[in-house]
Amino acid sequence: MKQVTRVFDLIQFQLDNYPNDDCLARKQPDGSWKKYSTADLRDTANEVSRAFLASGISANDKVAIISFNRPEWNFIDYGLQQIRAVSVPMYPTITAEDYHFIFLDSDVKMVFAGNQEVYEKVSKALENYPRPIEVFTFDEVRGAINWSVFLKRTTNAAGEDLDAHKLRVQPTDLLTLIYTSGTTGKPKGVMLTHNNLVSNVSTCLPIIPVDHTSRSLSFLPLCHIYERMLHYLYMSSGISIYYAESIDTVGENMKEVKPHLFVTVPRLLEKVYDKIVAKGQELRGIKRFLFFWALELGLRYELNNQLGWWYNFQLKLANKLIFSKWREALGGNVKLIVSGGAALQPRLARVFSAAQIVVMEGYGLTETSPVISVNRYEEENRRIGTVGTIIPGVEVKIAEDGEILSRGPHIMQGYYNRPDLTAEVIDQEGWFHTGDIGKIVEGRFLKITDRKKEIFKTSGGKYIAPQQIENMLKESLVIEQAMVVGDGQKFPGALLVPAFPSLQEWCKIKEIPYTTNREMITSPAILEKFQREVDKTNEKLAQYEKIKKFCIIEGPWAVDTGEMTPTLKLKRKVLHQTYQRQIEAIYAA
Repeated sequence: MKQVTRVFDLIQFQLDNYPNDDCLARKQPDGSWKKYSTADLRDTANEVSRAFLASGISANDKVAIISFNRPEWNFIDYGLQQIRAVSVPMYPTITAEDYHFIFLDSDVKMVFAGNQEVYEKVSKALENYPRPIEVFTFDEVRGAINWSVFLKRTTNAAGEDLDAHKLRVQPTDLLTLIYTSGTTGKPKGVMLTHNNLVSNVSTCLPIIPVDHTSRSLSFLPLCHIYERMLHYLYMSSGISIYYAESIDTVGENMKEVKPHLFVTVPRLLEKVYDKIVAKGQELRGIKRFLFFWALELGLRYELNNQLGWWYNFQLKLANKLIFSKWREALGGNVKLIVSGGAALQPRLARVFSAAQIVVMEGYGLTETSPVISVNRYEEENRRIGTVGTIIPGVEVKIAEDGEILSRGPHIMQGYYNRPDLTAEVIDQEGWFHTGDIGKIVEGRFLKITDRKKEIFKTSGGKYIAPQQIENMLKESLVIEQAMVVGDGQKFPGALLVPAFPSLQEWCKIKEIPYTTNREMITSPAILEKFQREVDKTNEKLAQYEKIKKFCIIEGPWAVDTGEMTPTLKLKRKVLHQTYQRQIEAIYAA
């Protein structure tokens, strides 16, 4: 991939090496899939570049893209790159206030909104704005200007030599500004260059064991660096990219597209697993017995077949009878799942690996473009409970306080307009301070133990790493979400959100009448059940880590209700404020 030094070079690279009839694809209202070839992508990206030039957009100008995943997102992205302009991608799910802040901070010159809902939020964000900004929509939206009108400006740029513009783009040029959602405070604009992304793609490319005959299903937001870098990796290997209609239709789209891989965050993988288990709970008789027999085998799975011939024989049978149906539910072709963005529960890595669906858990941040380490496809280079080995060309060291530091071509230029914040995270030797606590195990596997800012100390002086305990709690079939509390208190406590479908099924088995979720979380029988689940977790914890008291919350916590970031991390400060009364009750005498 030597000829690729800038991200948009990937289009020509694919055209030369893996010309693809379905480079990008999106479901249409009539149920068909509209496919765009590599040549279509090249031609449309060039059209977009010329339309930007005709609109007066030039080098280093900022343009916002606010849309759910669709080919138009890619067209705008590549079109900007080719004229040295800078994309500012944003989550469709964040607030109009966030849009307003980012528009001002980055000095956005133009906005592309995906649909009516986003357009309305953008319009609200631009009320009382200091200057007019052009807004185009991908969907036909009443009262809005469609992006097809923007494309027609191409004719006004006939005299522009687009190749000359492309030649001016340097690998060190700013490619994109990505505003991190953060769990507290205002978003920060992460400055990433072409070289940041190209270095990460070229290093990760040999790690993904799929080729130009493969298909991917995309449903994580393209505005996040994780999904976006993988898109560039797909381009570099000729993998077709199919966009899921929405998070809610992923299961249905899996069966249609039959992808060979997809990337996800643990929260979504947990939901897939919970749905599978819920289906198993609906079975009766021998079918139910076989399902949970196979599940128990999967949860005991160890890499490198360490459990003996009898276990392996049973697992082979379980794969034929039960796990084959899991693979069919994912389309039948899934070879691997890449997981990142947060800590993956080890039980999920075990059970999916047992079902012959490899989960490659990795680690990185927006500021690191993003990959720092990843588990490999081969069993000998994978360790459950770790985020894998460091990728080539990337340096990692563990600071004295346990913080993970990284250095290399993947590290951002800095935070836009915030040299003070940049200096706080990138030291004079070029080491980026991740804010994560970790260690190297077996001399080569990176293990994350917690976020530095999330570790708290009890009044007894003991440090508690909440994420690990939360993941253990969520291994219960009846606990969907958990937050461990106890900063400055005598002991750790927990807020627990039930997995209500599983809880309903448990009540049915125990012949407990189920009324409403709100009523059931105060039921003595339910409280006893949750106490037993907490006790199971406590058995694995040190004395000072044990959850002494808990409170069941109706929930669920979500992005649109403000308790989670768009990358599905807990907003602990918000949760502490929202549930202050319940937390105080945990520590009442």
